Amino acid sequence: MSDGHGAPGPEPRPERTGDERDPGLQPERTRLAWRRTTLSSTVAAVLAVKTALHGGATAAGITVCALCCALWLGFLIVAHHRIRTLAATSRPPALAPRDAMAAVLCTVAMAVCAAALVF
Repeated sequence: MSDGHGAPGPEPRPERTGDERDPGLQPERTRLAWRRTTLSSTVAAVLAVKTALHGGATAAGITVCALCCALWLGFLIVAHHRIRTLAATSRPPALAPRDAMAAVLCTVAMAVCAAALVF
């Protein structure tokens, strides 16, 4: 197509109906975001173990460390489920409120456990 001066112009966009959806790279970006968050959670759990065992293991430190590891595992399960759901279809469903709440609770509880290990 030309703009009247001989220079090529942008191609016209094809008409789309209301029920068509072009997800583009959105599912891929979301999947990668879940992977990054899982990696960050893994690093936090490893640091919790290191902090709990540094300078001698105490019963409280081991308990909080075990809780951090359980929370990490819970988050890992939620994230893996969401990643599989995103990869399964071209139009993935919205994140279930139950899964969103589980991810948030695991993240916040892990932060509280980490703060308890530091102080």
